[in-house]
Amino acid sequence: MNLREEILKEHSRRQALKIAGWIGNDRKKFSRLLDLFLHDEYRVVQRSAMVLGYVADNHSELIEQNIQVIVKRLDDNNIHIAVTRNVVRLLQFVQIPKKLHAQVINICFNYLSDPNETVAVRCFSMTVLTNFTKQYPEIKNELEAVIKTVLKDVKGGLKVRARDALKELNKIR
Repeated sequence: MNLREEILKEHSRRQALKIAGWIGNDRKKFSRLLDLFLHDEYRVVQRSAMVLGYVADNHSELIEQNIQVIVKRLDDNNIHIAVTRNVVRLLQFVQIPKKLHAQVINICFNYLSDPNETVAVRCFSMTVLTNFTKQYPEIKNELEAVIKTVLKDVKGGLKVRARDALKELNKIR
């Protein structure tokens, strides 16, 4: 399969799942995907981010082995929102190395606090931060404060996620 051609062929969930299935847990195929994600033009990067998310669902070890370069992509101010959304989404489900904890926590607090950020990115960031409170209970109070601020100005999915996160945080002592 010509991976780049397949990525450009069609922008759909079905196509992304097909490509992710083809990659499976094959490190060489994943390496090709990662190279496109890191170095290609914006449309290929955008679509490969979606595939990365689906690979993470079934083969998180491939993501975890490359998490540093994946997270570094969030530092690029010119990335497509789909890249941000898919990277933060996969951060909910993978083991993040300790050396990246502070960076990911800061990134997620920034996304969550930004009223101009998309609902999906804010929701995923909230979950990532809630997951981190188990290791870093000292961020619980700050996270609760930010979530309560978010609750004042939102509706729909973000409000539901915020309520769920607050319930989860109340379980952590």
